[in-house]
Amino acid sequence: MEVITSTSALAILCEKLSGSDYVTVDTEFLREQTFWPQLCLIQLAGPNAEAVVDPLHPGIDLAPFYKLMADDRIVKVFHAARQDIEIVYTKAGLVPTPVFDTQVAAMVCGFGESISYVNLVKRISGADIDKSSRFTDWSRRPLSDKQLIYALGDVTHLRDVYRALKSELDATGRADWLAEEMATLTNPETYDTNPHKSWQRLKLRVKNKRSLAVLVELAAWRERLAQEQDVPRGRILRDDALYDIANQMPSTPDALGQLRTLSDGFGRSQRARDIVDVVKAGLARDPKSLPKLERSDALSAEATATLELLKVLLKAAAAEHRVAPRMIADSDALEILATEREPDIPATQGWRRKLFGEDALRLKRGELALTLVNGEVRAVASPKMAENA
Repeated sequence: MEVITSTSALAILCEKLSGSDYVTVDTEFLREQTFWPQLCLIQLAGPNAEAVVDPLHPGIDLAPFYKLMADDRIVKVFHAARQDIEIVYTKAGLVPTPVFDTQVAAMVCGFGESISYVNLVKRISGADIDKSSRFTDWSRRPLSDKQLIYALGDVTHLRDVYRALKSELDATGRADWLAEEMATLTNPETYDTNPHKSWQRLKLRVKNKRSLAVLVELAAWRERLAQEQDVPRGRILRDDALYDIANQMPSTPDALGQLRTLSDGFGRSQRARDIVDVVKAGLARDPKSLPKLERSDALSAEATATLELLKVLLKAAAAEHRVAPRMIADSDALEILATEREPDIPATQGWRRKLFGEDALRLKRGELALTLVNGEVRAVASPKMAENA
């Protein structure tokens, strides 16, 4: 097994890999104590080469690796790619492309939702992976041979997984389905850490527009501090405290210090005074600049019944076409389908419409009924429609 510790050796490896159609990639990192991920190890493999790269070794320059990630002639294969891509984007300002995420591809190919790498390898190649090194502190040196072998296995087995899934997608004509999902993964906006957009990762658990304005400002303030100090967001202020402050809108440090989500004595700190200023800035915002609040009203009895029928239809469609239900529609999409007359969502477009969306709309219009055939749910023309046919 080759462990790369110099820029020259990395350049040779990447040059060799650049002649391949694909390269499998994985990273090991730490971020429990930081905002920005600390890159600790890079694993790379192609059809005829494989190696572990030590980015913590003194003097190594990762430029050859980033050049490889930017080469659009080579498919970059990851399993659960988002955090790996985020690291490349954070460190080098680029998003690898094109990308093939085997976890997403597995959902398209009927392996269930969010299947783990270990289970996917077992099902495709029959290989058992020793998981005893999975909780390694990858920042510590030296790493043992056992740890390095474990890390390298994350990309060597991935070659077999990639080839099997790609073959299945080509055979079933579903390669375009995966391409739609990869478009989101390779969009730089997916990894944008602009503090002004940080509210988007929160549930908008607020009472009204004024509280929402405070929450948006608080989220941006927390994000800026977390980035500047390189600490986790929760080290600055926990999510539950954000919601509490946004809903209570304290106007003085003393009032802030009375909130149950903050520690004793917090109201006497400089941070408390800063937060009060943020609350005031939120209350001064133009309501027109705010995002829409989430639906707060409970679904009507009719909409609830429709939602339950749509869930059954989705499960049936997913089972029939051997694709994970979440790839077709998530819970939010189903609720929109149940409540809106003309929903404009992915579930009613493209391949999802053919598998599920069209039948879902017909079910809502009373043109379809659900029945059991040999113990399996089937969508059939409703009796009324059958009579009119």
